[in-house]
Amino acid sequence: MKDIANITIGCIGAGTMGSALLKAMTKIIRPEKIFVSSLNFENAKKFSDETGCTVCKTNAEVASFSDFLFLGVKPSVVFQVLNEIKSSLRNSSVIISMAAGIPLEKLQTAAEGFSVMRIMPNMSALVEQAITALCCSADVSADDIEVVTKLLECAGKVENVSESLMDCVTGVSGSSPAFVFMFIEALADAAVRYGMPRQQAYVYAAQTVKGAASMVLEDGRCPAALKDAVCSPAGTTIEGVACLEKNGFRSAVIEAVSVVCDKAKNLSKK
Repeated sequence: MKDIANITIGCIGAGTMGSALLKAMTKIIRPEKIFVSSLNFENAKKFSDETGCTVCKTNAEVASFSDFLFLGVKPSVVFQVLNEIKSSLRNSSVIISMAAGIPLEKLQTAAEGFSVMRIMPNMSALVEQAITALCCSADVSADDIEVVTKLLECAGKVENVSESLMDCVTGVSGSSPAFVFMFIEALADAAVRYGMPRQQAYVYAAQTVKGAASMVLEDGRCPAALKDAVCSPAGTTIEGVACLEKNGFRSAVIEAVSVVCDKAKNLSKK
């Protein structure tokens, strides 16, 4: 694998996701070797002040410094940015897009032959607990895949997936933290209804979700079996489960993920 200490990283876009990934990467990359730009220069400058990363005034400048260039911009401006920077890219640069719904083929055409990768991280990168899906064009070397995987692992777990699953990943992990936050908020609201102070309710709800998620990942039993283990015959928990079923809890979650997947698919058609 390439010497991580000697590579340079760039990111166009200093939003929540790009900033979270870059901040995590400072664990293995010296901050001054990470270059960042943003449509709002003040955002990039603030990030630079907080992390020691190098701020650039233009996207082309970031591209000129970067061995690995992350695109942390909205899907609607990806091609505009690629057109802006392609003449400034290094010959060996690898472009890594975070944009939902934009397929590798279109990215590589717009980048005029540069190696291209797609990733879909999620907001948990902020606490280094992300799950990031990765796929790449056929010309990306195994060495470059290993480097990018190592970089992304600074922010959590990384998995290589078929590009055909990327829209699904957008629904099941990219967008779903918002759904989980809503669930935690609803649990806390119920606790407040029965007398628990708001901040304490958030702690109880969030820790419960965190613990349940850890059990799914570590226990070995499927979620259904774990649910059954909590439900004693004629007990309190099964009453709550019955209420969730009656009110369409499962179908609402499935539908929410489905509409996200469909939205991502539609983006690829534009």
